[in-house]
Amino acid sequence: MREIEVKYHVNDMEGLLVAIKGRGIELGAPIYQDDQAYAPEDWSYGDNKLGVSFVRLRTINGQHTFTLKRPVENALSCEEHETAVADREQMHRAILAMGFYPTVRIAKTRRTATLADLSLCVDEVEGIGTFVELERLVPDDVSGEAVQAELTAFVAGLGIEAERTEETYDSLVRATLASA
Repeated sequence: MREIEVKYHVNDMEGLLVAIKGRGIELGAPIYQDDQAYAPEDWSYGDNKLGVSFVRLRTINGQHTFTLKRPVENALSCEEHETAVADREQMHRAILAMGFYPTVRIAKTRRTATLADLSLCVDEVEGIGTFVELERLVPDDVSGEAVQAELTAFVAGLGIEAERTEETYDSLVRATLASA
C-alpha cells in the first residue's frame, strides 16, 4: 500500500472550517503532534527524493510512532511503513545508528475527519501556517498522480482560496528556517 496526498496552504482558516462544515464534514478534536524528521546521511535538501527512504518519529499524547516514507512518483506519493514505538529516545538512537540524521522538528496541531476512502486533515504548523491535507491509501498498482488529481478536485470543490504545495512539511519548515 502507498499513501497518496495533496497539501494546500490556506490563509483563511475560518473560511476553510466553514467550507468543510458546509460539506457535512465534522473534524475531530485538535491533537498536538511533535515530529522529528530524518534523512539518510548521504542526502541533502535539494537532492532528488524519489526512491529515497525518509523516517520520522512522532509523539502524540505520550505515544510514539516510527514511520518510514519512500517517495515513488513524487514527494507526496509514498510507500509507507509505520509502527508504534515504546521509547522515543532509544528509537532516535537506533535511527542515527541506521545512517540517518535529524533534519527538522515539525510541531503542529491537527484536526482530522475520515470520509469514505480518504482522510482530511487541517494542520496548523508552527512557523509556516495553516494547511489542508487530503490522504488516501491505495494499492501499489494505482497511479498516485491520478489519485492526486481526484484529491485536488475535492479541494477545488470546497470553494476556498488555497495554494497547492508539492513539498513535505519538513521541506517547508526547513525553507522557512533557512530564510530567517
